[in-house]
Amino acid sequence: MSKTKGSKAERELFRMLWDNGWSVVRSAGSGCTQLPAPDLIAGNARRFMAIECKSIKNDRKYFYQDEVDQLRTFASRFGAEPWIGVRFDKIGWYFVHLDNLEKSTGDSFIVSLDFAKNKGLEFEQLIKNK
Repeated sequence: MSKTKGSKAERELFRMLWDNGWSVVRSAGSGCTQLPAPDLIAGNARRFMAIECKSIKNDRKYFYQDEVDQLRTFASRFGAEPWIGVRFDKIGWYFVHLDNLEKSTGDSFIVSLDFAKNKGLEFEQLIKNK
């Protein structure tokens, strides 16, 4: 994913959350530091989410163990729910909680389009109250 495409996806999700009553912060330099820093932090006084965003043209995205661990660490320290948001080109956003990630080969995880549709949440489901 190019930096421009990734930033555009982050801004799109930022706006979607904001327009639905959530306060949102984009984390400057996420992915550029060795310290945990998710792409977006969102809250609505009842819930807080730390979201790692990916925008892809293919039907699957792999995540290294370290990426997952960093998101989990940040979310735990912040008191937020850890989510992976994947924007599939021409399809839209799906969200997978870290606890529901599918293990891939070796030391990685995978979010495929089929998995996201079956085990993930669409945007409207994500922002509903628990």
